[in-house]
Amino acid sequence: MEGSQARKEKEQMLLQESPHTAEWKTSMAGRVLQTADNSRTLNVDSTAMTLPMSDPTAWATAMNNLGMAPLGIAGQPILPDFDPALGMMTGIPPITPMMPGLGIVPPPIPPDMPVVKEIIHCKSCTLFPPNPNLPPPATRERPPGCKTVFVGGLPENGTEQIIVEMFEQCGEIIAIRKSKKNFCHIRFAEEYMVDKALYLSGYRIRLGSSTDKKDTGRLHVDFAQARDDLYEWECKQRMLAREERHRRRMEEERLRPPSPPPVVHYSDHECSVVAEKLKDDSKFSEAVQTLLTWIERGEVNRRSANNFYSMIQSANSHVRRLVNEKAAHEKDMEEAKEKFKQALSGILIQFEQIVAVYHSASKQKAWDHFTKAQRKNISVWCKQAEEIRNIHNDELMGIRREEEMEMSDDEIEETTETKETEESVSQAEALKEENDSLRWQLDAYRNEVELLKQEQGKAPKEDDPNKEQQLKLLQQALQGMQQHLLKVQEEYKRKEAELEKVKDDKLQMEKMLENLKEKESCASVLCTSSQDSDYPLEKTLNSSPIKSERDILLVGIISTFLHVHPFGASIEYICSYLHRLDNKICTSDVESLMSKLQHTFRQEMTGVGASLEKRWKFCGFEGLKLT
Repeated sequence: MEGSQARKEKEQMLLQESPHTAEWKTSMAGRVLQTADNSRTLNVDSTAMTLPMSDPTAWATAMNNLGMAPLGIAGQPILPDFDPALGMMTGIPPITPMMPGLGIVPPPIPPDMPVVKEIIHCKSCTLFPPNPNLPPPATRERPPGCKTVFVGGLPENGTEQIIVEMFEQCGEIIAIRKSKKNFCHIRFAEEYMVDKALYLSGYRIRLGSSTDKKDTGRLHVDFAQARDDLYEWECKQRMLAREERHRRRMEEERLRPPSPPPVVHYSDHECSVVAEKLKDDSKFSEAVQTLLTWIERGEVNRRSANNFYSMIQSANSHVRRLVNEKAAHEKDMEEAKEKFKQALSGILIQFEQIVAVYHSASKQKAWDHFTKAQRKNISVWCKQAEEIRNIHNDELMGIRREEEMEMSDDEIEETTETKETEESVSQAEALKEENDSLRWQLDAYRNEVELLKQEQGKAPKEDDPNKEQQLKLLQQALQGMQQHLLKVQEEYKRKEAELEKVKDDKLQMEKMLENLKEKESCASVLCTSSQDSDYPLEKTLNSSPIKSERDILLVGIISTFLHVHPFGASIEYICSYLHRLDNKICTSDVESLMSKLQHTFRQEMTGVGASLEKRWKFCGFEGLKLT
């Protein structure tokens, strides 16, 4: 009954319209129905847009059937971007016959635009729109990748063919699962088709012209959760994730720096190749990298140790070359600095001359003859030249200050060196110089011998006894130089070993000092806690001849040394041993300390006549019984 009443109202409204508007609406409705039944194409005449708007309701109905934005009740467009000359609104794309949704179901409309739903006629049924004053039908949360909808409120006599007629305009239907309880599930080919199907939610359906309850119903369309949709969506997401990972991997590979070339495995042939490369300056870096890789791999063994030693020796020969190159570059840098400084000073001199010219021109003798504009230009030029001169002068003074600071830093570094390192370095340098001089003399003798051999080869018939004697003398001198060189090398090695031993002893002494300091701190804490009870003991300690921790260390070291020498030792022998540990120890201090401790050390006279000698002996075990 409600449907027939609404239809009668619409027919009365059509009778009241102007003849032009009624004729235009009828033609447009026929075109829309023809599009829904046949090929769903639409041809819009450009003259239709110029018709008068006497009936705004009819105009809105026609616009809605075309899938366009409807107009307001007063005949004003809801969107202000409507251009009558173009026959369309600028905010909406132009209508083409291939656009989806030009049949029964219009395309999706933006949410901020009011929607006017109209009656939809199908072959076997009719769909009536819901009351526009009612709120929109509620829907559940959309599942990911949803392509299936739930359709409820179907008529009892509704068939699958009628469902297909209603929803085939939304898109391609893949499957329909109909239930006996007036609902079904429809699965579409794409996700956007679900949005079109939701447009029909709330419509009242009537089969044919029957008003029977079994032939009517109210549609409720909502999202449905299907396993197939979720599976396809997950597959799609995995595919996108794979593509993203592949794209990211390709980008990382593109940005990754190239890997270094592989290092060959060690062999005798490769060892000889690397040894030759080490002698070449251009291939030195590559060969050193190969040598480093072999050593880190653990290729060094007893059989290959000599080969590796020779390669390391070749690498060491490049140290002098690198030092010379550094010195050459430093020299070039100093020369460039000096040139820059000279050029800058020359520029400053020229600036001074130009400024002097400006100042002389500013004097009254010449200034009165210039015009006002010329005076202004001269004063501006003078200011600019003075500013530039001051900037260059500051730069030159900054360079000089940096040089002075570098010189002062070098002097401070030189003064901070300790005496021990100076002595050791001077001894090592003296031995090196002597070694080098001997080596050079040896080379000179070898060259002389080779020259004499060459002269003898050129004149074999000449017998000169003086030359033979000279050759023998040179050979003897060469042998003596070689022996002397070997002795110097042995002495140099021995000195180095002694230096290392002294350093180790010094480290041990420092550790002992630290331990004794810790013990002393603990003892001081104990003494402060029991000061009243230990007063007599403190008094005896203050009266003891040992006054510092250094004296305690000396007493312990001397006791150990004399315990090893049961027949005693002279004070010079004891001090020579102590000088290895600390060269600042004085002989008189040691002797006075030992003489104070009569129960620990005892001095005896040994020998007769010229061999009379004073010897110190350790008597601590006997003195312990006496004290």
